[in-house]
Amino acid sequence: MSKVESLAVEKRQRLADAIPKEWVPSSTPAPHRLDVTGLPRESGILSDREIEITEVTDVDTLLRRLATAEWSAVEVTTAFYKRAVIAHQAVNCLTEVFVEKALARAAALDQFLKTNGKVVGPLHGLPISLKDMFNVKGIETTLGYASWVGRYAQEDAVIVEALVECGAIPYVKTNVPQSVMWTETHNLLFGRTVNPYNRSLTCGGSSGGEGALIALKGSVLGVGTDLGGSIRIPAVYNGIYGLKPSYHRLPIHGCVGPLEGQECVRAAAGPLSSSLSGLKTFMKAVLSTQPWFKDPSVVPMEWNEKLYALERHGRGEQLCFAIMWDDGKVKPHPPLQRALRMAKEALTAAGHTVTDWEPLNHYEFARLANTIWRAGSRRDIQSHVAEHGEPLLSGMGTDEDTSPGFFTGDGAKDVHAYELWQLQNKLFNMRKAYLEHWQKTASQTGTGRPVDAIICPASASVAAPHGQNQYTNYTTVWNTLDYAATVFPVTKVDARVDVKSPPHSFHSSIDKIYHGMYDPQVFNGMPVGLQLVGRPLEEEAVLAMTEIVIQALGKIGKARL
Repeated sequence: MSKVESLAVEKRQRLADAIPKEWVPSSTPAPHRLDVTGLPRESGILSDREIEITEVTDVDTLLRRLATAEWSAVEVTTAFYKRAVIAHQAVNCLTEVFVEKALARAAALDQFLKTNGKVVGPLHGLPISLKDMFNVKGIETTLGYASWVGRYAQEDAVIVEALVECGAIPYVKTNVPQSVMWTETHNLLFGRTVNPYNRSLTCGGSSGGEGALIALKGSVLGVGTDLGGSIRIPAVYNGIYGLKPSYHRLPIHGCVGPLEGQECVRAAAGPLSSSLSGLKTFMKAVLSTQPWFKDPSVVPMEWNEKLYALERHGRGEQLCFAIMWDDGKVKPHPPLQRALRMAKEALTAAGHTVTDWEPLNHYEFARLANTIWRAGSRRDIQSHVAEHGEPLLSGMGTDEDTSPGFFTGDGAKDVHAYELWQLQNKLFNMRKAYLEHWQKTASQTGTGRPVDAIICPASASVAAPHGQNQYTNYTTVWNTLDYAATVFPVTKVDARVDVKSPPHSFHSSIDKIYHGMYDPQVFNGMPVGLQLVGRPLEEEAVLAMTEIVIQALGKIGKARL
């Protein structure tokens, strides 16, 4: 057995040993069972009260019950812990479990509320899951590398500090792809995380463990990161909500990740949740701790109620949404086209204006982002596995190919500083052109303002078969522009309605691949969601406009808030 293999075996055993045996189901779901969303209720592990607690999907409702001591922090944390363990048996989503630490904090919070008659903060008693990248003092951070087993964090990440200050209870960490540079979740240390609606399909990545865990209601609110879609893709594939802020809005210090030091197109920290209210509550809470005094990358910008009231957007009375039906590179699958039509119908019925969005240089943005990332990705990623010679996966397919991959192969070449400057300058000019493109829409909206937000897919497909999620620019383009964006569930694939379309005039070879991938029977019942994109640092407005879209869909009976 190699050193890497022995590290992986030892780490998996320690994870298993950290889980109380009475929380583990007596059997795992049969391999042929694809949909495991009903497993937590069927397991016999959860009491009726624990089922009731964990099936409250609205974060604010849960917080109210904690604040009034209707439910204690200990029982809520225990309930979500047990459900998270059941989820792990079904989809392999956890990397760290620290039961004693979390329950001790929960007990202290209960005592504080009893003694003082008030909560510690706005997230009092709420269990919050964390993507494995976020440091928790005394807990390992591995990023899916067997080579990183034994690396214990010396301090909490700044965002973890903020959550603890607000009264939250970190209780589990969740799985990521090796190197965190993929939109699927698989590594040689913990293995593959799968989609709970269909385990033959991906849960997305790189915050895939978070997406799968929240979908199974083993968490109601979690923290992920998004470099090119890593919050939004898992959220939309698993039928939950996600927010990618602009990358200067929330603290990232203490989040161990790839390409550290690269400042052009950076990863942003953000929430994933079972409710839209969870995204808002998370943002308000973290910003209330003034994280810019602990992380110099954060802009000193508190939660802005004027932005949330849409004062820059006609106070939300009559908005103009632009729908991007197709980015000109890969045509979205039929269920996504139907979801876009649903959004247009609902918003029009609600009295808003809906126009079409013309993408500008989207493929060039993707190429530029990848060129910037690959300027140092090979040396960066290889340095993390050099000590033990750990193989690097070249993709997320089932064959576990370790030939040179996209970020470590011949195309990933070190560049001189001057060459990088030219790339950065090109990015600045492209961002300027896109800003002007958006501003020019003021002549078309009928509101006197430019388009208020863009609605588009977050992926060209719903959750794809393992290893086939090859195109990510429905999300990556907005990272490259640093625009704020949410994703939200709309419907589910209906094989009777979402029939395969005939071949069209393909935009590209990958467009043809995606057309061939679509099989309505394979994807039947999978979550279908959309993305709402706004301006940089307008997270409050983006959340408010997402509420408006969801409410409009709800009024025609086709979505829920």
